[in-house]
Amino acid sequence: MSIWRLLADTAERCPEHRAVRDAGTNLSYLEFRQAAERMAGSILQRVEPGDRVAILARNCWEYACAYFAAARAGVVLVPWNTRLTEREHTAILDDSNAALLLHDDAFAEAATALDVPRCALTDALAGSAPRTEPPAVAPDDTAHLYYTSGTTGTPKGVRLTHRNVVAHAEMTRAELDLGEADVWGHIAPMFHLADAWATFAITLVAGTHAFVGEFTAASTFDAIERDAITMTNLVPTMLQRMIANDSTADCSSLRTILSGGAPIAPETVRAIVDRFGCEYVQTYGMTETSPFLTMSLLDAELRSLPLSDQLRYRSKTGRAVRGIELRVVGNDGRDVPRDETTVGEIRVRGATVTPGYWNKPDETAAVFEDGGWLRTGDLAVIDDRGFVTIVDRAKDVILTGGETVYSTEVENRLFEHPDVVEAAVIGIPDPDWGERVVAAVVLRSATPEAELLAFCREGLAGFKRPKQIRRFDELPKTGSGKLDKRALRRAW
Repeated sequence: MSIWRLLADTAERCPEHRAVRDAGTNLSYLEFRQAAERMAGSILQRVEPGDRVAILARNCWEYACAYFAAARAGVVLVPWNTRLTEREHTAILDDSNAALLLHDDAFAEAATALDVPRCALTDALAGSAPRTEPPAVAPDDTAHLYYTSGTTGTPKGVRLTHRNVVAHAEMTRAELDLGEADVWGHIAPMFHLADAWATFAITLVAGTHAFVGEFTAASTFDAIERDAITMTNLVPTMLQRMIANDSTADCSSLRTILSGGAPIAPETVRAIVDRFGCEYVQTYGMTETSPFLTMSLLDAELRSLPLSDQLRYRSKTGRAVRGIELRVVGNDGRDVPRDETTVGEIRVRGATVTPGYWNKPDETAAVFEDGGWLRTGDLAVIDDRGFVTIVDRAKDVILTGGETVYSTEVENRLFEHPDVVEAAVIGIPDPDWGERVVAAVVLRSATPEAELLAFCREGLAGFKRPKQIRRFDELPKTGSGKLDKRALRRAW
């Protein structure tokens, strides 16, 4: 099945079901399909099937429409992180060779600064539906490119196919018992798979999409009450801010809150459950896996345990979702014991796993093993029930506020400063963000911290910039001369 059929079939089956609630815009599934067809027509007036089409916008119903319009037009959608700088967007533009940029009003100026044909989302909706049938799409054709900087600090486009996306939608329908009564709150950014997956899964079950353009605790509470949101995904930073907010909004419509992107403590899970009165599910995934690999869903036996034990399981990384084979493998290549003590690397395979990176065969080969197993680079333990808990990240990934920051990318920026001799970027615990990005440097001269911070602001998105830069005479090294980041974290 192609992504387009998710919407087309639902519109045929449930034409009058409400698809969209967004700032006064209410659309049935028939109207939503018609809007997507008009946008597809506008796209095909400007590009050819198979071309890459980028999108730069805040959360809105037009963004959800673009995901389906791209599939109807047979183009590859490239969602852009709105927090990136012009320099970072240019690098992604060059790598993907996008032929068109869709944007909303908020990013009209940013779009103008880039060397690519552009079209406002509102203008794209003014087009006419294509007169031809949808282009023939094979299940393994690329549908989306999600860019991640990777461990090298250079952009890598993760290819997700129609098969990947549809399989993930079907999996989440089953795991989360999604149905037409559900109202999904698009609150986390729609350019990020933490939220984007729900665009397809909720459409599959004829549920309703509601939108928050930009997160604040107040705006989110208002949306939950106004739109009777039943489910959403909120990164830990968002949840912390909402717990601290004194809103009196009625949240009784909520049945499930999902979260991931940073470790979470059982005490925080208890606070979430107490504040919202709904089920909490911890998730773990990757851009490369569409994204979810595990969920901390409890079976009947675990639900019968005392609350403290339930919270302990809910705060774990979780068990493998349906359709995903998951192993925790030691250095000897064998599965580690399920003793919740022995550490190994998580490796996975399944229908939701990417076929690889855009135009990067070497990087693709490096992460796959014989038999199609994807090496995640994440280190974890596993218990006798199959619940995994991540204990470290082999690739020095920093998870801050639900965003992924790769230390190498930030270090590369610091090395561009003429006074920086050595640089090491780490994440340290932060009660609000999960982790905070900080940097240690060895300098040629007494360059002030403020100057280095300003230098980072010029070349890095806000969530990637170090919040603190500390000068050292020498950075800790291992016996082989490699940088010892564990020692640096202890010294910090």
